[in-house]
Amino acid sequence: MNSPLFIGHEIYRGSSYGRWHPLRVPRVSTVMDLSRALGWLPKGQFITSPRAKPEALVNWHTADYIDALQRVEADQIATADDLSRHDIGSVTNPVFPEIFRRPATAAGGSILAGELLRDGGVVYNPAGGTHHGMPDRANGFCYLNDPVLAMLSLRRFGIRRIAFVDIDAHHPDGVEAGFGGDPDCLLISVHEARLWPRSGPVENDGGGNALNIAVPRGFDDSEMAFVRDALILPRVEAFEPDAIVLLCGADAVEEDPLSHLHLSNNAHWDILRRLMGMAPRLLVLGGGGYNPWSVGRLWTGIWGILNGQDLPATLPTEAEVILRALRFDGNRRGKNPPEHWFTTLQDKPRLGDVRDEVKEVVRQLLLRPVL
Repeated sequence: MNSPLFIGHEIYRGSSYGRWHPLRVPRVSTVMDLSRALGWLPKGQFITSPRAKPEALVNWHTADYIDALQRVEADQIATADDLSRHDIGSVTNPVFPEIFRRPATAAGGSILAGELLRDGGVVYNPAGGTHHGMPDRANGFCYLNDPVLAMLSLRRFGIRRIAFVDIDAHHPDGVEAGFGGDPDCLLISVHEARLWPRSGPVENDGGGNALNIAVPRGFDDSEMAFVRDALILPRVEAFEPDAIVLLCGADAVEEDPLSHLHLSNNAHWDILRRLMGMAPRLLVLGGGGYNPWSVGRLWTGIWGILNGQDLPATLPTEAEVILRALRFDGNRRGKNPPEHWFTTLQDKPRLGDVRDEVKEVVRQLLLRPVL
């Protein structure tokens, strides 16, 4: 693989979880459009994501659950049994027109990434990162778990040691369910303490291979840099992974409506830059992100960094038009968006003192033995 590969699909352009759901906003289509407007996404680096077949999904998910998703998509009705057994049709995991096709497309891209990375390289699947999905039920907006399927795909092609680094605002409970206790997989998550799903306290070691870095509200760029340099990078380096899977959820950025952190997009980009080159294979996934401007700008910057592009101080007119056309109906942040959301990719850094409670979390986790 001579250049990084971008996996995308047009299905994300018109698909929505519903008028009032957090995933009503465009995300992947914005990243595709901005990347092209910046001249960063030539045809040779773009791959249209395949849709995963049921027989590929049952490598981790149950056949009954996959059958239920396909039936609900066809009928557009979830039964009481679908809700009770699989949480299909709940407020968080609603019925919508592409309830099977959309997650199966994201999963297909992540499964394909495992094959593309067989001999090394870099793959970006911004539609991926659905890290809450469970084997037999939807969970936290996630109907399938594409990170687990990606890691199983890597394993199928002989890649054993995988470092999974998740900087989404929420704990990756589904990935921990899939790989907790696996000595050939290192699980690292930086997430807001006591935020849903509330399954990642510092004390939870995931069966011995997880570092759950549960951070306080207001966690900023300076604190992320401290965590990165004191804990994340040394542990990944010591693990000597064959592949790194980085989940870059944009819901950890300050402007996101579903978390209470104080990060700028620089924090995510700096972790990406430092992880690049630490393993012969890198898969970068999206994840959460519910402010259309912050997620589009952050994820587009990821693709630029993966390609060695300089992030422009001011966006060209074509890119600015894309950002000005976005809407965030039903949220106060959409009423008077700041001008820099239209004209730049990069936030101003959000710096501060490293609080004692952050230092204590790191201290506790440094006492854990290295796998």
